[in-house]
Amino acid sequence: MPSLPRVPAWLLALTALRLIVAASVPLAPDEAYYRLWSLALAPGYLDHPPMVALWIRAGIALAGDTPLGVRLLAPFAALLGSLLLSDAVERRAPGRGEIAAMLLNATLLFGAGAIVMTPDTPLLLFWTAALWALARLEQSGPEPGAPDQRPDQRWDRRWWFAAGLATGLALLSKYTAFLIFPAAFAWLLAVRPRELRAWQPWAGLVLGLVVFAPDLAWNAAHGWASFAKQGGRLFDFRPLRALQFIAELAFGQIGLATPLLAVLLVQGEVRAWRARAALPLAFSLVPAAVFVVHALGDRVQGNWPAVVYPAAALAAALFPIPRRRLGQALGLGMGITLLVYLQAATALLPLPVRLDPTARQLRGWAAMARSLPAADFLAADNYGVAAELALFRHNVFGAAPRWAFFDLPRALPRGSGLLLSRGTPDPQFWGRVEKLGEVARRSRGVVLARYGLYRVTPKQRLTLLTARP
Repeated sequence: MPSLPRVPAWLLALTALRLIVAASVPLAPDEAYYRLWSLALAPGYLDHPPMVALWIRAGIALAGDTPLGVRLLAPFAALLGSLLLSDAVERRAPGRGEIAAMLLNATLLFGAGAIVMTPDTPLLLFWTAALWALARLEQSGPEPGAPDQRPDQRWDRRWWFAAGLATGLALLSKYTAFLIFPAAFAWLLAVRPRELRAWQPWAGLVLGLVVFAPDLAWNAAHGWASFAKQGGRLFDFRPLRALQFIAELAFGQIGLATPLLAVLLVQGEVRAWRARAALPLAFSLVPAAVFVVHALGDRVQGNWPAVVYPAAALAAALFPIPRRRLGQALGLGMGITLLVYLQAATALLPLPVRLDPTARQLRGWAAMARSLPAADFLAADNYGVAAELALFRHNVFGAAPRWAFFDLPRALPRGSGLLLSRGTPDPQFWGRVEKLGEVARRSRGVVLARYGLYRVTPKQRLTLLTARP
């Protein structure tokens, strides 16, 4: 079995801190939604593959149906991913592996992702595992570019199976993992194209697809619903807004990497290009190019380029970084991340709502849910609002077409209930609709969002969201 590097004390302390923060921060709407997935385990879902639901179900089994239970595996995934990245660098540049782990953990994007549970959480672990397996494969043979004529210089092709397994698990996490295939292909073309004549790379590819097969089967049985939903984002082109989207992508990632770390990561890419370090380049530039192309037609969400970060940290760590510059970048990045942790857990800083994304996502849900008047049932037509209500009230139903894809109980609610909606209630679900007014979600007296409150009578079965695992 391959050995992993020792676990640094700072990484253990950071993991403990992340567990504390994960237990202290209310669930965001998307996390509450993924928690509902874990109540109805399936090989696939409308939005993403099933891995996030499996992780949440495991966490709830270990730590209860609490924020910590939902997020339990996230800090440990960040820990393991950091060790894999460190080992990948250590075998190419001895003594520099820990620097890669530091660079990655000091970015705000990775640091925030280590305390929440979304499909990106398992994706980043298994993406990094695939990168690590290919790094081990590369280091099992001669130096890249060196002659390969003697038998003892051949790659240990068993690593293709580890890479295939990691890729399959990444595909079960998020469809972004399909980018592993062109990244690995570009790397092979650069360093050893004749490797494509061997059977092991293709066997690794097949292994990955076999692991991914349950989600493929689910999609085939549901009209390829999630592929249609996610694939529909790929082909937009709006040239009049392309510059805006690209600027948002660039400046957003500078903020999520934190500025000084962004400079180090970009410089690492440039130095890797000059040194022809093909593996980190392929695993960073291929997905980056895809996101830039996407930005020609639509906005790239800030979390999507997270898969670029492990390879970028690997590239930067391969080369010496002046101690002072490294310390400044790590200090700023970790300082910003710790402030975000503090604000998310305590709302201590009196920030305006427009400057506090943690408030907009996390605050006021419990108070709003408990302030609603008594009714035979509650419902919402937004999946995030419905999922949040289900955390705090009983007899909560989802009223949207997406819930038909879930194996959750369906029933025709008795009597009349209350519907929260930010639009016009869908007449396919309701026979009688009477607007009662509005309710607001607040934090410290500041309105975060307003919802229309309706008295409704259902005319078809709805999905019950308040079952427990």
